[in-house]
Amino acid sequence: MAKYALVNGHVLDGTLDKAGRMQAHDGWVVLVDGQDIAAVGNLPSSELMGYKVLDLAGAWVVPGLVNLHAHLAASGKPPRANAKPVDYKKLFDTLTKVPPVLAGYRAMCANLAKTELLSGVTTLRTVGGILDFDGQIRDRIDAGKAIGPRMLVCNTGVSVPGGHFAGSLATEATSPEEAAEHVRQIAATKPDWIKLMITGGVMDASEEGEPGVLRMPPELVRAACEQAHELGYRVAAHVESPEGVRVALENGVDTIEHGALPNERILELFRERGAADVCTISPALPYAFFPLEESHAPEVAKKNGQIVMDGIIACAKACLEAGIPVGLGTDAGCPFITHYDMWREVAYFVKFCDVTPDFALHTATLGNARILGLGEKTGSLEAGKSADLIVCDENPLEDLSRLRRLRYVMCRGQLVKNPRPRKMAAVEKALDRYL
Repeated sequence: MAKYALVNGHVLDGTLDKAGRMQAHDGWVVLVDGQDIAAVGNLPSSELMGYKVLDLAGAWVVPGLVNLHAHLAASGKPPRANAKPVDYKKLFDTLTKVPPVLAGYRAMCANLAKTELLSGVTTLRTVGGILDFDGQIRDRIDAGKAIGPRMLVCNTGVSVPGGHFAGSLATEATSPEEAAEHVRQIAATKPDWIKLMITGGVMDASEEGEPGVLRMPPELVRAACEQAHELGYRVAAHVESPEGVRVALENGVDTIEHGALPNERILELFRERGAADVCTISPALPYAFFPLEESHAPEVAKKNGQIVMDGIIACAKACLEAGIPVGLGTDAGCPFITHYDMWREVAYFVKFCDVTPDFALHTATLGNARILGLGEKTGSLEAGKSADLIVCDENPLEDLSRLRRLRYVMCRGQLVKNPRPRKMAAVEKALDRYL
């Protein structure tokens, strides 16, 4: 692997000072030796011997982004007008019986993982996918046979009959014993996390005002969590109602995905569990804000989308105030949520959760890495850590949308010049109104 010296740039190393600011280090050099950062700081020219010099000419160096929540099983393409709701279980049954179709989906998932990298995401956690495709893609990337970010995967999730993505991206458990058995079966595919679908979501809510209905009984949640923890796995859970958050935390979940308006009991449970909240504003925004003729969603989904979005924001704000870790994920794959827009989730965090750009960028890098247990490996630009970084032309703290176009992406020392993920112009135009 090449040795690089990134010179004449401004370095944002991912850490915050006591005032909560991310200081710009002008003129710092970043030395990359193989997969790791060899040194960062004001270095004499003599230390650059043997390194290939990349003159940044005033560009900005930032740690690679960490996306805590994505699904490679879909691209984020918007639904068509008058399209019938997708029967995901039927679709899954069909594709698993047709090998060429299955191979096509696997190739699509691999391409979307590459898209995440080209957009600046150097660490990606996938939280529910087709069979063990995500794990296969992770292994190919790790072996140098494919291009993509560092991946932590759940592979298939665990749901219940009638539950969120039951029978497609998740199995259907009907008893505590079966929930534990499903966890063991998923563990055999060598995931990094276990994913539970505890409540419903916006599109599978049957009534207005009832998104996030509790689907998985507490005893199944506990059985799944106990088995996962016994096997050494942490547990992430899809939850979009206060009842769901409480049940998840009471029974052993480690990260709450999405969230809902918490009360003091829920905040106590977060603290007791040492759990984190993963804020995902992106997938709720189109349902809540887009006119129906543009989102092509049922009217009930628009109203429920607003409820879910308000709950996600309220949960993140309350957790931040209580000192509970909050991370960021895009839920890429949902309608209008692409695999190249992690920067939007960072911008939404500022706009809707009242944090500073400095704190938001810190959350999307070192904060997210710490939630994954990778804070000693990635998330900041420090000697000895993985060489995961991005370079953009102007200061992203002045305008986070500057992260949408990058000069370089580097993941574990592998350099990609002028990364250009393929984008959907209509989606870009629709979402840009809400920056």
